[in-house]
Amino acid sequence: MPASPRYVGLAGHRHDRPPEAAVLLVNLGTPEAPTAAALRPFLAEFLSDPRVIEYPRWLWRAILHGVILRVRPRRSAHAYARIWTPAGSPLRTGSEALAKALGAELAQRRPGPLKVALAMRYGAPSVRDTVIRLQQEGVRRLLVLPLYPQYSATSTGSVLDAVADTIKALRWPPELRIVNDYHDLPGYIAALAASVEAHWALHGRGERLLLSFHGIPQRYVRAGDPYYCQCQATARLLAEKLGVLREQVLVSFQSRVGRERWLQPYTDATVKALPGEGVKSLDVLCPGFAVDCLETLEEIAMQNRAWFLTAGGERFHYIPALNDTPPHVRALAELALAHMQGWPEAAPGYDRAAAAARQIEAKRRAEALGDDLG
Repeated sequence: MPASPRYVGLAGHRHDRPPEAAVLLVNLGTPEAPTAAALRPFLAEFLSDPRVIEYPRWLWRAILHGVILRVRPRRSAHAYARIWTPAGSPLRTGSEALAKALGAELAQRRPGPLKVALAMRYGAPSVRDTVIRLQQEGVRRLLVLPLYPQYSATSTGSVLDAVADTIKALRWPPELRIVNDYHDLPGYIAALAASVEAHWALHGRGERLLLSFHGIPQRYVRAGDPYYCQCQATARLLAEKLGVLREQVLVSFQSRVGRERWLQPYTDATVKALPGEGVKSLDVLCPGFAVDCLETLEEIAMQNRAWFLTAGGERFHYIPALNDTPPHVRALAELALAHMQGWPEAAPGYDRAAAAARQIEAKRRAEALGDDLG
């Protein structure tokens, strides 16, 4: 007796429909609500990822389920509640706005049309569900663009795992390309510089510009993760683009958890120390976050602001993430088109009507041969 189908197929595939190409944006993810009940499954999925926590599984499962998931959901829910909007999670709504804007930008640049979809590494919409949906919609060529400018195994690497697991389950996987990182992309650096300059024009320039990146354990870097070097490269290129002395641009790392050493200097320690060193006005930018989220809106713009002012600082400004600003959208469009070179659907002269006509003719010839599948 035949076994149950092992792979997800395309039973309703239309042979007269021309193939399509798509860009899949992937962001970290967000709980469905700012409550402990919603945070518990989200954190369980996130913190169970071996890319994120590289501990022996038996040991980490005991810590995660025995301690962390009993305490952290309530604490995280309080933090999420501080930034939640009537429209929902800022990361979710901001990522959706970015995907929509990128789709409109690509439509202006190419006749395609090129689809743009959004998935979350943790939570919904999942990478698996989104890739399967795109395939059912006729997508045969897929560019995966994780919204992490700097590569880390904990972020981009985890997205690649999710994509690979999904592809393994498909009977007819699409042609696949993946953006590994874009930490030194000229358009990305220009977009960061434009956001800083616009902020300075409106609010004045702080004595220091602090670039706060998400942290990872130091041992991950010693094991070969390029994240630290790429963060430093972004900082150097941004300082050069702004035309400021490198000494005026500081780099730090935020969001550490646990007791082991993470990348340093730590953002909270830096922010607390600067007033004592004579720095009274501080601008903070988070170049590793494509869209504003808990780590930027609550951790930086609220917590770290309070620490800076309490320590004797007088002016603290958080410069928003690039979000769906036109320079950011243009940079991602250029990045996507560069990676899709050679795909017919991404070519400037692509003729969808002609492609459809070829598919219809191919179907007619196939039908003339008869159907022996029974």
